[in-house]
Amino acid sequence: MEEDKGQDAKATSAVGDLRKSWQTWAEDHIEYQRKNPFSSDDRLASKPAHTHRGDPTYGRPPEGSRTEQRGKDAHSHVGREVEELCMIIRRIGEVGEDGHVSVTFGQLFETYVTISNKVVGILLRARKHGLVHFEGEMLWQGKDDDVVITLLQ
Repeated sequence: MEEDKGQDAKATSAVGDLRKSWQTWAEDHIEYQRKNPFSSDDRLASKPAHTHRGDPTYGRPPEGSRTEQRGKDAHSHVGREVEELCMIIRRIGEVGEDGHVSVTFGQLFETYVTISNKVVGILLRARKHGLVHFEGEMLWQGKDDDVVITLLQ
């Protein structure tokens, strides 16, 4: 008889834990849907005010989200590619009179394209961060093979 009471208490406890877990998930989901600008559920009373330019959270994923983590991972991956590009420029380039290492786009393209097909995008990112300098907005294979790329750091 006492064993039956113990088993009933365990079963009730397990069902109660499951119920609490489900309720917590449901409440979290409702809160998430309140913040979701694409949710069409009219039952959710409060829609958040949309952020505007100048707001620190404008154009940013929610903190701690998987989207934020993917962005951080992509940023570090591109950073490593920029470092690798600079290392290759140092290796194949020639030191000029000003002490900076320079290489032509054609030579860099032929060397780097075997590593990555994103050489122009990585060059643009490196220029944005002040690591390299070259003339023009964009570099085109063939047309801009003689453009000099200078490593600034």
